[in-house]
Amino acid sequence: MRQEDYVNDAVELLKQLIATPSVSRNETAAADIMEKQMITYGLAPHREANNVWVLSPDWDDTKPTLLLNAHIDTVKPVDSWTRDPFKPTLEGDKLYGLGSNDCGGGLTTLLQVFRWLSLRPQPYNFVYLASAEEEVSGKDGFSRALPLLPKIDVAIVGEPTGMQPAIAEKGLMVLDVIAHGKSGHAARNEGVNAIYEALDDMVWIRDYKFQKVSPLLGPTKMTLTVVHAGTQHNVIPDLCTMLVDVRTNEYYTNEEVFDIIKQHVKSEVQAHSFRLHSSHIDPEHPLIKRCVSLGLKPYGSPTLSDQALMPWQSFKLGPGESSRSHSADEYICISEMREAFYTYLKVLEG
Repeated sequence: MRQEDYVNDAVELLKQLIATPSVSRNETAAADIMEKQMITYGLAPHREANNVWVLSPDWDDTKPTLLLNAHIDTVKPVDSWTRDPFKPTLEGDKLYGLGSNDCGGGLTTLLQVFRWLSLRPQPYNFVYLASAEEEVSGKDGFSRALPLLPKIDVAIVGEPTGMQPAIAEKGLMVLDVIAHGKSGHAARNEGVNAIYEALDDMVWIRDYKFQKVSPLLGPTKMTLTVVHAGTQHNVIPDLCTMLVDVRTNEYYTNEEVFDIIKQHVKSEVQAHSFRLHSSHIDPEHPLIKRCVSLGLKPYGSPTLSDQALMPWQSFKLGPGESSRSHSADEYICISEMREAFYTYLKVLEG
């Protein structure tokens, strides 16, 4: 096969996936397609739930191991689509369809890169993993496959980055902040108003600046996004609950930020989880130096991916643009997939 044939195979596989709804936690049909396609290619896939992966044929435990990863699930289509989101539509260079950009282009192109690399011995092992539930950070996604994978040294995640290496990524922590008061009649100035108890904490959350600022990701940022309090106009509210979105840079763990917040607010603080940490790779890593030598420009990404669940170094590199993700009339350019295929090979071969 010519290299262009592999690009064509990526496009045809992506068309199948677009036509197969795979909203998070409902990816079985898409996982079936990926598994069957791997078998058709002569590969021997492994599967756990809707995560499907394959190992390089000439495995050698003495070599380092590279993971090629992208996800098969999509978000739900927004109402403003002007096309059928599940009908792959090719208009000129643009292939429209839900999940085409995020991240079907990277998913299918990386599989073809895996096939090409498998044709000849490489100085490393490699694993290709199509993971599920990435859009919801679900327990049956990457986390479920993780303990079944071999030891990984470094990973490339095929999220849309315009084929520029995103060498750092912000983490995510969601907090419940709960202020307590005491109910009473508003006309008699009774009770303790939980909203007033929460006000100082709201101001602190708005104004506090974390000291360590990343040159790639900027500051760790927290945003008060939801507030609930009160039952009716004449009852002093005895409870005020707040939802806080926290985006950590690589200089803070989620646990460290949680402790800082608890020390400064008087309200009760509860974290939904600590598992989605910021991730990064050393700019001096050979893969990043290889990217730079090819004229690619490392940057920091504000958006979350399965990198947050990876206990090893990783970076994002994939076709498409992050700005198209989760938007109406999502598309990927065929030329972007072609460029990605050849760029991946330039980065990885040799």
